[in-house]
Amino acid sequence: MITIRTTFRTLPRPLRIILSRSAILIPQMFGVLLATFLLIRLLPGDPALLMLGNMATPEQIANLRERLGLTGSLWTQFVSYLTTVIHGDLGTSMFTANPVTVDLFDRVPATLELITCAMLVTIVIGVSLAVVSVVRPGGAVDRISKVYGLAAGAVPDFWVGLLLIYFLFYMFGIAPAPFGRLDAIISAPPVVTGFLTIDSLLAGDLAAFRSAVGRLFLPVLTLAIVNAGALMKMTQMILEENYRSEYIRHARASGLTEGQLIRSALRNSLPPIITMVGFLFGFLLGAAVLVETIFAWGGLGQYAVSAVMNSDYPALQGFVLVASAFILVVYTLVDVLYGLADPRIEV
Repeated sequence: MITIRTTFRTLPRPLRIILSRSAILIPQMFGVLLATFLLIRLLPGDPALLMLGNMATPEQIANLRERLGLTGSLWTQFVSYLTTVIHGDLGTSMFTANPVTVDLFDRVPATLELITCAMLVTIVIGVSLAVVSVVRPGGAVDRISKVYGLAAGAVPDFWVGLLLIYFLFYMFGIAPAPFGRLDAIISAPPVVTGFLTIDSLLAGDLAAFRSAVGRLFLPVLTLAIVNAGALMKMTQMILEENYRSEYIRHARASGLTEGQLIRSALRNSLPPIITMVGFLFGFLLGAAVLVETIFAWGGLGQYAVSAVMNSDYPALQGFVLVASAFILVVYTLVDVLYGLADPRIEV
């Protein structure tokens, strides 16, 4: 044990942070598997009967119970579920008749593209407004940011989406129709990453790229408007404390430019900002459920809504597992970045 600990201490600090945080991910993933397993067992009534309806025969119910792994003791069921998940088998969707794994992999890129672009726009809007309002207090941007910070968290994302559709698409014709990820007359580029914007560039298809970016405009703007306010308020609070601190006054007296002062204050404000960004990134996955439904996006959120409406428990169980795993990975990455940004954290 002493040798392992001594060897670990000799590793570079970034590698120690990554290894220590990644080790925590394993028991967390086990907890996610257990929670996902219990989800369908806690449903009232017989899930097989709920899925097949009251007209199903006892033989059909028994066959479906066996397919869902609902036979045998609870421990036996969990071991069977764990084994199938490790082998990449999440069952078969009762609605699409496809393996749930196939359905999820088809839809994951659409959701990741949407929430990644939304997160980037959220960071640009939130941090930019915070920096300007802190550097120039009492100005127009500062007054606007205060009103926006109060209103953003209180406005539902689906309402913002519907307003943007009405004004930007219906009234002014600025945005494209809110149906899908590409125009109907444009063929999708060959799949490389699953992100239509990237794949269209790799294929040299500028028409598909313009269409993909245009279709991203409304849903990304919807998510960014709703979530940038929280990031802006957090950044304002932390950045103002650093920007008014003694070390910034000393740096200003030493002749550093205003841009250098802002970068220094922002650099020292990074740890809590990184935490907030990670929280919002995980939150966007849940927020995308309604937004994807409004814009017919065809991602994980719309798939989850269809699973609930059609009592498709294998699909819903698969979605919960993938969404939970995604959030765990994001939070682990945030923990790593937090450690790298703050040299005071011991590893």
